[in-house]
Amino acid sequence: MSGQEKGIQDSQPAFILHSYPFRETSLVVEIFAQNFGRLALVARGARRPKSTLRGVLLAFQPLLLSWSGKSELRTLRRAEWQAGPPRLVGMALLCGFYLNELLLKLLPRDDPHERLFNYYQQTLLALGAQNTLAAVLRRFEIGLLKELGYALTLERDAETGAAVKPDHYYRYVIEHGPVLADGAQDEFRFLGKTLLDMALDDYSDPLTLQQSKALMRVLINHYLGNQTLHTRQLLKDLQHF
Repeated sequence: MSGQEKGIQDSQPAFILHSYPFRETSLVVEIFAQNFGRLALVARGARRPKSTLRGVLLAFQPLLLSWSGKSELRTLRRAEWQAGPPRLVGMALLCGFYLNELLLKLLPRDDPHERLFNYYQQTLLALGAQNTLAAVLRRFEIGLLKELGYALTLERDAETGAAVKPDHYYRYVIEHGPVLADGAQDEFRFLGKTLLDMALDDYSDPLTLQQSKALMRVLINHYLGNQTLHTRQLLKDLQHF
C-alpha cells in the first residue's frame, strides 16, 4: 500500500493550536497545517517522561509534522521544531491563545487555508515584537473572516453604493455592510472614518481602535453562534482589548 493510500504526510509546516490528554500516556493535538488546514492528531506516548515529543509540541512555534491516517483522528509520527518567532509573554501570550481559539471555533476541519496560515504566522511575529496588540488582533480578525468567505464591506454604503463619508455615522448590517445611521439612537453606530481606516489597515486613531474593536466583536459573535470565547473574557478581565 502506498504512502498516499495510507494517508501518510511528511514534514508538513504546522502550528499546535491546542492539546489535551488522551488515554494514559498520549495527547490529542489540534493543529493548523499550511496545506491541510485544521486537523486532530493523536501523539502516542507523548506524556511519558522520556518522550521525544514532550518539549516539541508547543503552541506558537513553527513545526514540521508527519502523520498517517485518513480518519478524523490521525496518528502523529514525527515532530520537528523549526526556528521560530520570539517567545510570546504577558498580554501577547494571551492574545496568541485568543487567535488559537478563534481558529479552533471558526475554521472547519480538513479545509486548507494557506493564505490564512501565512496571516497567522505574520500575526505571531507582530505579537512577539510587542506591536500595538489591539491593532494586531483587528488585522487578524478581518483577515480570518475574509478567508472564511465573510469579507467586510467598509468603503461603500451597502444600500446606495455611495462612498462612505468619513464624517457620517453608519450602522453595520451583518453580511450586508454599512448603511447610514438613522439617528443618535442607533445602536452600534460607527464613524465613517473608522470604516475607512479599517479598510486602509490604519489604527493610529484611538477612536478607530475603540470602534473597530466593537464592530469586530459584533461580527465575530455572529459567526461564532452559540460558542463562547473564553480567552476574550480573560483578556477583557485583564485589560480592555
